[in-house]
Amino acid sequence: MYYNRYTLSNGLRIIHQSNTSKVTYCGFAINAGTRDEEENESGLAHFVEHLIFKGTQKRKAWHILNRMENVGGDLNAFTNKEETLIYSSFLNAHFDRAVELLVDIVFHSTFPQQEIDKEVDVVLDEIQSYKDSPSDLIYDDFEKMFYGEHPLGRYILGNVHTLTTIQSLDAKRYTSNYYQPENMVFFVLGDIEFKKVIAVLQKYFEEIPNRAVQLNRETPTNYVARQLVKEKETNQAHVIIGAPSYPLYSSKRVGLALLNNVLGGPGMNSRLNVELRERKGYVYNVESNIMTFTDSGIFSVYFGTDFKNRDKCISLTLKELSRMRDVRMTTLQLSRAKNQLMGQLGVAEDNNESRALGMGRTFLHLDEYKSLPQIYKEIEALQPECLLDIANEVFAEDKLSILYYE
Repeated sequence: MYYNRYTLSNGLRIIHQSNTSKVTYCGFAINAGTRDEEENESGLAHFVEHLIFKGTQKRKAWHILNRMENVGGDLNAFTNKEETLIYSSFLNAHFDRAVELLVDIVFHSTFPQQEIDKEVDVVLDEIQSYKDSPSDLIYDDFEKMFYGEHPLGRYILGNVHTLTTIQSLDAKRYTSNYYQPENMVFFVLGDIEFKKVIAVLQKYFEEIPNRAVQLNRETPTNYVARQLVKEKETNQAHVIIGAPSYPLYSSKRVGLALLNNVLGGPGMNSRLNVELRERKGYVYNVESNIMTFTDSGIFSVYFGTDFKNRDKCISLTLKELSRMRDVRMTTLQLSRAKNQLMGQLGVAEDNNESRALGMGRTFLHLDEYKSLPQIYKEIEALQPECLLDIANEVFAEDKLSILYYE
């Protein structure tokens, strides 16, 4: 095993990986996000992530802000549909300082009402800023169309009505329900001895008890493909075409990842980029993506184009999806696709922040973290017949939904 793991007496799981960098990344991956909110508190998970920086039992917001900044470190957080990550990066000598601060804000935040009233305006501005970016907003609108009234269809940022009604007690109740040791993972990537990691965490966790966490997550059902047009004041047409894909625990995810990379991955030689941009000149950007949750997933293709070229681009995209379903990859094509995906993963591994966050999120849900050689082995094992089956499952034309702005 190329990483270390340990579980404290209160249920907190720790995952640690050593490297030789002068900078350490560590933090909490918490198994709580937008889908765990009540219907009348849309945006609370993300708002709480903001509020934990606004005061604890022993620190004001200003002291929290400066604690890591004063030694050149950083404190950050983000929320998505199923988890919240709160983490810090710093020179190795400041590990103890970072852990103490992270434990303080996660477990001892007081959520002062005056800070809540101020932060509401900050998040409302964030929402307005997001609305000015249609290439980002369309993904949220597609998920809303895709999941409907299911919690996975909610907007992470929430809305004006719910945000302006949130009180201090709401934030305290949410963290009491979900910010519990057994419902989170503490991840560490850096040149810190594992014995020290355990000792420091035990020191700051010795008085923190665990409360059982009840996650009431219903699996999305009854998907029906549909087409939706939304009126937006934009300078070009924005389009998403998508369908249900595999959940986090599926063994078919690796095969879909390779197909996604071939179709519309980051490489300039992806089939959609070659067809829509290089050959036709219809788009500046086209990409395909996989969004994975613990019990469902979404495959999607996004592009922005001149309004006059919208239908042409949709037709070309559907043609490429049909080609993926109907034509088996040759031995040479598959070999190149495998090498490209493995190379991209190897380059990404060099980004320590992304690697640390991925380690935390993966261990949170799967209770394991695969090494790069293990992932390479799974990629090497992929066969053309298996990939064709996956393409026919996920890219089936009768499963495709389309959303576009006009």
